[in-house]
Amino acid sequence: MLTKALLRLGGSAARHPWRVIAAWLLVAALAVVAAVAVGGRTADSMTVPGLDSQRAAELIARAGTGQAGMTAQVVVTPLDSGATFFDHGTARTALAHVQAEVTRLPHVLGTSDPAGALDLGGNAAVRGGLVSADGRIAVIRVQYPDQSQLATSDLDALVGLGERLRGEMPLRIEMGGDLFYVFSDADGGASELIGILAAAAILFLAFGSLLAAALPIGMAVFGLTVGVATMTVLAGMTEIPTFAPVLGSMVGLGVGIDYALFVLSRHREYLARGVEPREAAGRAVATAGRPVVFAGGTVVVSILGMAVANVPFMTVGGLAVSLVVLIMVVASVTLLPAFLGAAGPRLARVGRFSRVARLGRPVRLGRWRVTGASAVPAHGWRRWIGHVNRHPVPYAVGAAGLLLAATLPVLGLRVGLPDDGTLPQNRTERRAYDLVADGFGPGTNGPLVLAVDPAGAPAVVDRLVAAVGADPGVASVAPARVDEATGIATLVVFPTTGPQEQATADTVARLRADVLPGVIGPGPARAHVGGAAASLSDVGQRTSQRLPIFVAAVLALSFVLLLLVFRSVLVPLKAVLLNLLSIGAAYGTMVAVFQWGWGGALIGLEATVPIVSFLPMFLFAILFGLSMDYEVFLLSRVREEYLRTGDNGTAIVEGISGTARVITSAALIMVAVFLSFAVAEDPSTKMFGLGLATAILIDATVVRMVLVPATMTLLGRANWWLPGWLDRILPQGPAGIDAAGDIDAGYMGEAGSDRVLAPIR
Repeated sequence: MLTKALLRLGGSAARHPWRVIAAWLLVAALAVVAAVAVGGRTADSMTVPGLDSQRAAELIARAGTGQAGMTAQVVVTPLDSGATFFDHGTARTALAHVQAEVTRLPHVLGTSDPAGALDLGGNAAVRGGLVSADGRIAVIRVQYPDQSQLATSDLDALVGLGERLRGEMPLRIEMGGDLFYVFSDADGGASELIGILAAAAILFLAFGSLLAAALPIGMAVFGLTVGVATMTVLAGMTEIPTFAPVLGSMVGLGVGIDYALFVLSRHREYLARGVEPREAAGRAVATAGRPVVFAGGTVVVSILGMAVANVPFMTVGGLAVSLVVLIMVVASVTLLPAFLGAAGPRLARVGRFSRVARLGRPVRLGRWRVTGASAVPAHGWRRWIGHVNRHPVPYAVGAAGLLLAATLPVLGLRVGLPDDGTLPQNRTERRAYDLVADGFGPGTNGPLVLAVDPAGAPAVVDRLVAAVGADPGVASVAPARVDEATGIATLVVFPTTGPQEQATADTVARLRADVLPGVIGPGPARAHVGGAAASLSDVGQRTSQRLPIFVAAVLALSFVLLLLVFRSVLVPLKAVLLNLLSIGAAYGTMVAVFQWGWGGALIGLEATVPIVSFLPMFLFAILFGLSMDYEVFLLSRVREEYLRTGDNGTAIVEGISGTARVITSAALIMVAVFLSFAVAEDPSTKMFGLGLATAILIDATVVRMVLVPATMTLLGRANWWLPGWLDRILPQGPAGIDAAGDIDAGYMGEAGSDRVLAPIR
């Protein structure tokens, strides 16, 4: 049913290419116009039901002390290395002027007043956390309303003021805070361009044709434009996290170009057999388009499965990324066949091999065998797979041992969120972070906020200030701010350690488990620990707790799908285990690079950082879905050869060598796209890029070209074992291969294969 529907859809698009292309142009234009007219900005809401930090945020919002909105900070120090703010001179006058100018900015609710505190005495300014102990550094904390009332113009106004004052004041002025994190332009533009250029080069090498290389790129750009514009429209209706557009671009480019490669390869194969171009496009969509739909659907389902974590921003972010993947699947079976139909027979030409290709038979030129579709190495992959086939034990043990060793660093995985201290030195946020850490201590960059409801016993607040201040992980506690209407108090607590450090998370846990209960007791009063550092720690714990459930659900789904496709118990079990190995090795690589600093300089990492709290779950969902398409393409061909010959060894060699070139090209494109994001400035973007690239590289090389042939050789005929009782209850006609063993949709096909394809049914 699906094959016939795809055949009609692809054939219709190829017969009426300009209508389909015009329709996509219209959709893209409407999406962009809607994004400009009603789109919103991404926002990072750490609202997570049931977490202690969320209860603190709710109390702070009730208190109306102004600490529930967004903040920024202006950090200043005299340019004269011998001057301090304790002096009654130009430095203090300039500081007062800066503070007054910041106060007059639009939407600023208020600021701290280090100059006013200095007028009361240097000790008062130091105790209030406004001036460093040596008098060299002062901090103006700026309070804004909720993000919904702000826009990029507010950040532009603050940055513009800083640029103007730097030329007028005898001060070094740096800035940072929430406002920068939310409204700064996300990384991605340059990375996307680098990824597209790298993919174009690989496609040109694979096809030897500029036109053939341009079509997948064009389709992916169309799909990405529609996807990101649609995401922007959704951001105007709900809170889309800031990582979603970058991750959506990364994954969308990778899968879009990959899916187009699969369909285009099959199309050129049909052209080589003399099929009319528009019919060839329809058949290509019917065959290669079916596993594309299967693989894309698996990616979407896997990502949406993150809802099990019950972390709203992750669920919404997953939905946004899934939308981009879904659009790429639709483009692969509609827009791409339209491109193929418009290109006509020109895609059959292969440059300097075109003359012999038109002869209609394979021609050998040196080590190349040229056919009507392309020139491919004659025996390279076959020789390699045959070699592994003859020595399965050492290759299986060696490859598995290598991946297990690469996975070992996962035992030290620590989740968190990179802060401004991990940004490059050319960013003002990083320079402000370093100044604050040097002058006030590392914990000043990640304060905790305690929300206290004394329930009619205000003395509780004073006891809490004393108890919290005595904790060894706390450097200082700012004076409590009490809302007269509700009695709710907020305490700003500065840890002795930085926001990324494990010791800070330990301090949060100790305050919740020992300090706060010891003061409040069983009475009606309550206190909760909030702030950015506490929120990130809570989200990390929630995702870590739910990750095993999510992994088990995805593994079970994958096993069932592959069981239905291949009617085998051991093949899907092996696929699940090998996918786990490749993903585990990718996790281990990220820990080694980002937490231990191994090779971090190669991707521009300036400091070690914890792994982003939600990244392991996101990566698992995306990678498991992406690895499924390679699994289906490869094993479908092996299964076909086994049904044709009945010989397990021959099936492994012919099946894997026949799909190796396409899988390798597809993997190289993915790796190139993902690695282009690993050089972005933001460490979180680097993590996504490096993690995805590493896993795909391992999956397409060590797993597909070593472990799969080695383990399938060792299992022998047991690969295709299926208990009789299970065979009777499974639905007949599995996707990918029909009962006679003919190619249906699973086998991608190697361009230039001498075998005649089964007719489309």
